[in-house]
Amino acid sequence: MTTGPARVWMRLLVPFMALFLVLQLTACGDKEGDQRKAFIDFLQNTVMRSGEHLPSLSEDQKQKFGNYVSDYAILYGFSQQVNKAVESGMKPVVDELSAIRTPQDYLTRRDSLRQASGALGVLAQQIQSAKTQADSSKGTLKQPEDLKTVYDNVYNKVVSQPAASLIPLLPALQTLSQDAVQTGDFLQQQGTQVSFNGAAVQFPTQQQATQYNTLMSNLSANTQALTRAQSALQGGFQ
Repeated sequence: MTTGPARVWMRLLVPFMALFLVLQLTACGDKEGDQRKAFIDFLQNTVMRSGEHLPSLSEDQKQKFGNYVSDYAILYGFSQQVNKAVESGMKPVVDELSAIRTPQDYLTRRDSLRQASGALGVLAQQIQSAKTQADSSKGTLKQPEDLKTVYDNVYNKVVSQPAASLIPLLPALQTLSQDAVQTGDFLQQQGTQVSFNGAAVQFPTQQQATQYNTLMSNLSANTQALTRAQSALQGGFQ
């Protein structure tokens, strides 16, 4: 007869434990849903409005996003790599080329332009490598459909569009910078035989003038590369 209360207690304990497990599972499900909702809101209302400079995550945001922090790391990592490459490789060349306004500027800025343009040769490869790495990481993601739709749009803006804009531009910009350096070298070689008067330049022989005009034609053929590079820097690589 003394086992009666124990049996009653066990009968009460079993449904209580079952209820506890249900509540625990429900809580876990809600946690993932809350994390996904917070991450989607962040992508839509912060990342999509951030331009090319994506924000780093605070500790509070990392807690709110949970495992989706690694999804954001793909976007942020590509953005950081491209911004660094552009700031150290493309922008200095654009600044030097933009400063050339008269024929004499080709002469006075040739050394600084030559130094600045040295990084352009590998810049396209760096961006392509970063894009390939981002694509590979993205391909491994298993995202719910509501997040995937938003994430794909953000990925296109942050990764695909900048890569498509910059990679074809860089070879033309490199050619333009090399032609500008070559023009400066040519003017240097003429020594005192060349004279400058604002936008005009004079040579003692027709052969020198013809060589100079050929260099100018080569530059004119690629001046659009500078315009596009300036627009890319001002518009956030879009």
